[in-house]
Amino acid sequence: MGSAGIVSEFHDAGATLVVEEFGAADAGTVFVLLHGIGMGRKVFAELITHLSPHGRVIALDLPGYGDAPEPARTPTMERMADFVAAMLRSRGLGEVVVIGHSMGTQVAVELAVRHPAAVARVVLVGPTVDRRHRHAGAQLWRLALDLLNESPKVLLLGAREYVRAGPHLRRKVHAMLVHRPERVYPAVRMPTLVVRGEHDLTVPPRWFHEVVALLPDARTALIAGHGHETLIRDAEPAAREILRFVD
Repeated sequence: MGSAGIVSEFHDAGATLVVEEFGAADAGTVFVLLHGIGMGRKVFAELITHLSPHGRVIALDLPGYGDAPEPARTPTMERMADFVAAMLRSRGLGEVVVIGHSMGTQVAVELAVRHPAAVARVVLVGPTVDRRHRHAGAQLWRLALDLLNESPKVLLLGAREYVRAGPHLRRKVHAMLVHRPERVYPAVRMPTLVVRGEHDLTVPPRWFHEVVALLPDARTALIAGHGHETLIRDAEPAAREILRFVD
């Protein structure tokens, strides 16, 4: 992940988060990064290089992803948000900027609604799941088509993290698909930035605009020439939009 951060583990209710922190502990802005399905904190390496000069960055492996061990039961999006909130409280952090990518956007909005005191702003990059295509076949097919147009770097990182996700990937996909983010968006009260790669097949324009319309205080950014993995491949354009939103 470039220059390594400080790695620790947080344990709560039988689940483990792997936490990697970058930047000064007393930095004013705290960015919390939540990865997508089958991924882990290490896919955010380039994004971290752009954000860490502007604040403290906390990148997570959610339970059962990356280096975090598999919990006894696959957690729901709501439970994962509760784990993240408990970790933030344990570190005495105030309001953070939570940045979710793909499935991580579902965890991010649950965090914002269930634990509003922990969140100042929300960034949703490639928000899933399109309610018109809420089944595994459609989601995996769109993701596969997206990946066909990605760089070798993205393919390598993605393959490594999907292997780490292990034999429980089917249960994890189910946990993602049964979640209804469209029911949660109207309750998000803090400013929210919704980011879409121009060529993102997983987040078609119709769903993107529906997400934006449901959020009470939404701003948008379109990343030209990018697909679903815009935070992984050449993260600078998305990082620039995120920093503009925070400033």
